[in-house]
Amino acid sequence: MPETPAQQLDDHLAVAGRTRELMPRLHAVADELTEVFRTGGRLWTFGNGGSAADAQHLAAELIGRYLRERRPLPAVALTTDPSVVSCIANDYSFEELFARQVRALARPGDMVIGFTTSGRSPNVVRGLAEARTAGAVTVLFCGGEQHGMPAAEHADHSLVVPATATARIQEMHLMLLHLLSEQVDAWAAGTGAAAAPRADRAADAAADDTDRLETSA
Repeated sequence: MPETPAQQLDDHLAVAGRTRELMPRLHAVADELTEVFRTGGRLWTFGNGGSAADAQHLAAELIGRYLRERRPLPAVALTTDPSVVSCIANDYSFEELFARQVRALARPGDMVIGFTTSGRSPNVVRGLAEARTAGAVTVLFCGGEQHGMPAAEHADHSLVVPATATARIQEMHLMLLHLLSEQVDAWAAGTGAAAAPRADRAADAAADDTDRLETSA
């Protein structure tokens, strides 16, 4: 029997609590993405259905803005050109939908993010595999019972929502992409903890220590 709205809300809150465990991985993805943008790379992202909407949402937050006025960031959702999508699906196969675009566009120093609630969408799996071959950083947003497999085999970072219901997984994906947007937004605006890559943060800390020693001397 379907759950009542109140039961679904309780389930949402429970999954959100468990999703807190993904925060260290999300911070790692944010660090990698800011480094991609800092060094002139691009973000390519994709998914099917509701996951396509998530991919487009993330690209929109980065090209537009999240909370702050800052420069636009180069992010492209590979789901938005109907001529390209229908051409690949018709002339090759739907499974090649993202892989062929990634092969054409992604380069070392870029990041590729795939969204799939099950971790099993063949075109997302192939897209991530092609991205890894291209030398891009690969990230998977997923859920389900198989820990994101087989897509996770091709991901440098996997954000696996601890849930099996598609609705709950997509709700957490939205929250996670907003949290990722916040960290990148803060970096691009020159504020916040993600303002510099980790290596730069260590160098800045060392320089600050040197300055304090010279001042005290």
